Amino acid sequence: MPEINESTVPTNFIKKIIDDDLLTNKWGGRVNTRFPPEPNGYLHIGHAKSICLNFGLANEYKGLCNLRFDDTNPSKEETEYVDSIMEDVRWLGFDWVDRLYYASDYFDKLYDYAVQLVKEGKAYVCDLNANQMRETRGTLTEPGIDSPYRNRSVEENLDLFDRMKKGEYEEGSKTLRAKIDMASGNLNMRDPVIYRILKVDHHRTGDKWCIYPMYDFTHCLSDSIEHITHSICTLEFEDHRPLYDWFLDELGAYHPQQIEFARLNLSYTLMSKRKLLALVEEKIVSGWDDPRMPTICGLRRRGYTPEAIRDFAERIGVAKKDSTVDFAFLEHCIREDLNKHAPRVMGILNPLKVVIDNYPDDLVEEVEAINNPEDLTMGTRKLPFSKVLYIEKDDFMVDPPKKYYRLAPGNEVRLRYAYYIKCVDYVKDEKSGEITEVHCTYDPETKGGSSPDGRKVQGTIHWVSAPHAIDSEVRLYDHLFNAENPGEGDYKQYLNPDSLKIVIAKLEHSLKDAEPGSRWQFERVGYFCADNKDSLPGKPVFNRTVTLKDTWAKIVKKG
Repeated sequence: MPEINESTVPTNFIKKIIDDDLLTNKWGGRVNTRFPPEPNGYLHIGHAKSICLNFGLANEYKGLCNLRFDDTNPSKEETEYVDSIMEDVRWLGFDWVDRLYYASDYFDKLYDYAVQLVKEGKAYVCDLNANQMRETRGTLTEPGIDSPYRNRSVEENLDLFDRMKKGEYEEGSKTLRAKIDMASGNLNMRDPVIYRILKVDHHRTGDKWCIYPMYDFTHCLSDSIEHITHSICTLEFEDHRPLYDWFLDELGAYHPQQIEFARLNLSYTLMSKRKLLALVEEKIVSGWDDPRMPTICGLRRRGYTPEAIRDFAERIGVAKKDSTVDFAFLEHCIREDLNKHAPRVMGILNPLKVVIDNYPDDLVEEVEAINNPEDLTMGTRKLPFSKVLYIEKDDFMVDPPKKYYRLAPGNEVRLRYAYYIKCVDYVKDEKSGEITEVHCTYDPETKGGSSPDGRKVQGTIHWVSAPHAIDSEVRLYDHLFNAENPGEGDYKQYLNPDSLKIVIAKLEHSLKDAEPGSRWQFERVGYFCADNKDSLPGKPVFNRTVTLKDTWAKIVKKG
């Protein structure tokens, strides 16, 4: 994928619609979008695309974007979800200012609209239960069957609907349905339910209501009440647009334009709230904010930045056709951002002790390390250097293959920012065969990592001073699923048993006071974030955000 900037980004089809509307003054020069989540779960990366699109368009066109909770199903909604959604939208960098709305704000008005339809003979109370309604709905090739209650009089329907509101009937015994066309080729137009009985307290209205409007009825009228100009939805609502239009036209209400775009599908990821909730409830993950989850709070805990997510949403673009984005591209975006801003540090995930035999026992020196070579204004730091160090086990081999430039018997390597060292011996555990200790000598003339005699070494490895290192729990996260499309079939069969590995790492002492949420690059290892939940003062826990290996960049380079 080429680099994208403002001069090369093509105008997407939604911007083209808005541009045309502004030219014709269709909405009086206004642009007012909305982000309308249902508060029945935590937001995920797919919602982030919608947030960035709706708020981004409003910002670009100097318009407005409302945050509205479509809270019409109290059996699945909680204040916890409302709070988390607001936190996520703010974290992504957007603000609804004074435009926070709830569909429940409009319950009285929605009820009045329903009564209007009943009075005009366009809605009726139906006694069919859910199963009977499904049986009479018809198929894509066969028309539905009229409900035996479809021709009740206006007076009877008004009385029954009023009694539904008063709580005289049991759940499932009656619904209010729109009277449209049971032979319509669009199944959504076959007398859809407008209201159902739910004797459940609402998180905002308490026990005031025992009937609640359906989403399709509520959504279009909420858009209308708020005078939205462009109601931007994902493609699954395209077949619902005729119903959106029907309600507004029949009620003579202000009529926004519904526009559908392709939702985000991401490889190795589930986007179903129902399935994500199951992962939480069955304790397959630790919670909605588990860093393996595609939720915004999970990505935040893992160390993703709002800038990277906004960049990702911009670069994948807006389309009319569904497709799947490679997860590697999301990782590419976070690497690009963290590469610019994350300080570099030394961290050893799989430590191997190195003893420098000719280094003084009681000497501790300081070497100077660059905090970020991409941004020299971030300055430098001092690292302690001593006789005993830790390096990665992978950086030593007894019998290395050709072109192995790290430490091996007789090999000389550079310790990052420090000295040249040469392996002279090693200690092996006789039972396990594991190398437990490596002995080296150092060249005191090579401090800083260069030799005055001009000799070169090809390998540079990272290290920490053993007496000064801190022990820290480091969580190595990978994809939660090992299939590209885990939503196909039983997604649980694709769970990756290696999605989380925990190691006790040796880290440079400067990380002892790492702030929860702070992000770092462990040199030659990857990008990590101090966990914002489990880190304690002086005892940070680190989550791997992403490895250094960028498969997407390699694909683009080859292309």
